Amino acid sequence: MDEGYTRAPQRPAQHDDVTVIGCPALERLGSEAAVGGGFDLPHKAKASFTYAGGSDSEVAEELYSDTEGKLSRSVGRIFETMTSCPIYQILTSSTALSTVTTQKVLTARLGDEQWSQLLTFATGGRSSIVKQTAVRIGTVVVVISGSPGLVDANVRRAVAKAAVVRSTR
Repeated sequence: MDEGYTRAPQRPAQHDDVTVIGCPALERLGSEAAVGGGFDLPHKAKASFTYAGGSDSEVAEELYSDTEGKLSRSVGRIFETMTSCPIYQILTSSTALSTVTTQKVLTARLGDEQWSQLLTFATGGRSSIVKQTAVRIGTVVVVISGSPGLVDANVRRAVAKAAVVRSTR
């Protein structure tokens, strides 16, 4: 990350029971996917950063590595499933019922394949928007998630770093 960002401490894994209501395909995919969580791939690394520009300014980068075909199928399936239900609800053990709306969005052509979506979480009269963009470069996928402006501002840099990782393998 660039100037103005500080590495955020890794949060302990939350093991909330997540129930999906209103999207059977997403229910079958699993609770982590329902909330824009990690991908079930064997080789991964994650780092989160906070931007000094204000509240609600966290951005997370994740790297995954596997065969090109497996990455393409896994990531593509998750994004397609999440956006196949434009609205659904989630219920977790630690929060009230949340309504989630999803929208597939276009992203710049940055690698071999790319996926992007907006997730809007509405709970108790408050809402937050998260953008999640994934780019596959050969046998590496970089996923960047956070506020839409920060994702857009940092996706090219994250992809460039992932390309370096790929070239050193």
